[in-house]
Amino acid sequence: MPNLNKKLVIIAHVPSPNMQILRDAVISGANNHEINNVDILTLCPFDANADDILTADGVILGTTENLGYISGALKDFFDRCYYPLLNKKPALPILTYIRAGHDGTGSKIAIETILKGLRWKLIQPPIILKGDWDKDFIKQCETIGMTMAAGLEAGIY
Repeated sequence: MPNLNKKLVIIAHVPSPNMQILRDAVISGANNHEINNVDILTLCPFDANADDILTADGVILGTTENLGYISGALKDFFDRCYYPLLNKKPALPILTYIRAGHDGTGSKIAIETILKGLRWKLIQPPIILKGDWDKDFIKQCETIGMTMAAGLEAGIY
């Protein structure tokens, strides 16, 4: 019998314990006990490839703000996969979070520009988790995971 579950791919750069906490919160939200028909694949940007996205029903991207831009790891993913994915998954639903020590504007603009070129659909503007570490960041990331997984399961996205 074919697997009718939706597939959520989480691609998150995790260079620090706090970024691991945020990634794990996204996974926790996506694995909410009320969501049963979504399979989750979590990858480091260096390990993700175009095939992972071609089989995805939705994607969550997590990055740090590095020098006013997305992480080098996420940029590497897009450098390798942009053209193999171009025009292959239009309207792919995307959520993204940015851990920004400053304002996150450059990272936000970069992600929005890349996604616009791919014709992927941001479900909401990128979440910018800026400034000093705040435990509320964890709840925001849980919400991102739950929002995407629940929307996929319900057929909204």
